[in-house]
Amino acid sequence: MTIAYLMNTYPITSTTFIRRELHALERHGLAVKRFAIRRWSEPLVDERDTAEIARTEYLLQDNGMRLVMSFLRDLVTRPARVARAIGPWLSLVRSAGGGWIRHVAYLLQACYLVHRAQAAGVSHLHVHFGTNATAVAMLARRMGGPSYSFTVHGPDELVDPVALSFPLKIRDAAWVVAISEYCRGRLKALSEPRDHDKIHVVHCGVEFADLERFRRPQPANRQVVCVGRLCPQKGQVHIPEAVAALKHEFPDLQVLLVGDGESRAAVEAEIARHGVGEQVRVLGWMANDKACALVAASRGLLLPSYAEGLPVVLMEAMALERPVVTTTIAGIPELVQPGENGWLVAPGDVPALSRALGELLRCTPGQLATMGQAARRRALEQHDIQVEAGKLQRRFAEVR
Repeated sequence: MTIAYLMNTYPITSTTFIRRELHALERHGLAVKRFAIRRWSEPLVDERDTAEIARTEYLLQDNGMRLVMSFLRDLVTRPARVARAIGPWLSLVRSAGGGWIRHVAYLLQACYLVHRAQAAGVSHLHVHFGTNATAVAMLARRMGGPSYSFTVHGPDELVDPVALSFPLKIRDAAWVVAISEYCRGRLKALSEPRDHDKIHVVHCGVEFADLERFRRPQPANRQVVCVGRLCPQKGQVHIPEAVAALKHEFPDLQVLLVGDGESRAAVEAEIARHGVGEQVRVLGWMANDKACALVAASRGLLLPSYAEGLPVVLMEAMALERPVVTTTIAGIPELVQPGENGWLVAPGDVPALSRALGELLRCTPGQLATMGQAARRRALEQHDIQVEAGKLQRRFAEVR
């Protein structure tokens, strides 16, 4: 069977887990067509992401007039199909509180997607994130397109789920994926009881075999890495203050921030304000392989987030046998077990963050090794990409 994935923007640096999932499904024998609404405007740093561009068909890539003509043609030749989409389309507009222009765009994209999916022999469409791309898939289904399913990650898409018409999207979907039990609970609360059984947990996965080349014994250093987009949700702005409280006890402490984004200036200002320029450095984005090698060369991973789904970088660090310091939000406590494979603190609690980081720095090599082994076991139990892709494959096989 041929399935297709639809994303809003693909590929992008922060969603390598989607590419990893696609490749795992292909190893399971599925043919997977890639659709995306638009290309990412920023540079890619991983050649494997760059290679995905040539494999992806973009609905809005110099296609504006083609989308309009496709819709007008169907309006004339298949008016009943178009009419079936108008009711749910109006529901989307009402729930969003307006936004007529962008919702017209969704309708045009859906109509065009129906034709492109049929031309490619696509029998089912899967979407990552329950936002505009899922709206397009739902409208396409109403217009005679393939059945659809979608994966919900959070946190952004769950900030105002009513505006995103989650009950309607779940009702029309063949099935829905939640990346954690926490996320599944949120989706059940947003859907009708009759739809609860169609919501399944499938974790984001880690390619353990691909990470083997980076594994190494715990290094004798006090280097800690933070990987992620520099943004308010990730809480990196608190790292300089937490480090400042420890720099005299640990003069060789190094915290390396891998990533970039809108909070970079704020983070750098905090570094200067707390006088930790020798301890905290911002490295910018780097390819996933380089980031993994840096984590493997460090004592542990730091991620003081306010809002997450279940970060893949935590899974990767734990797969590399590195304990993590992170926060008690969303699905993270399902992975990180305090005292066994890491530390959990409340988001925004800088003294607690500093204490947890200090405990990581005081661990003996034996303690670090024990925690690292526990971290890898936990990651392998829950986030083996081959196992998780197998769950998806079975779902796809059930679609009629």
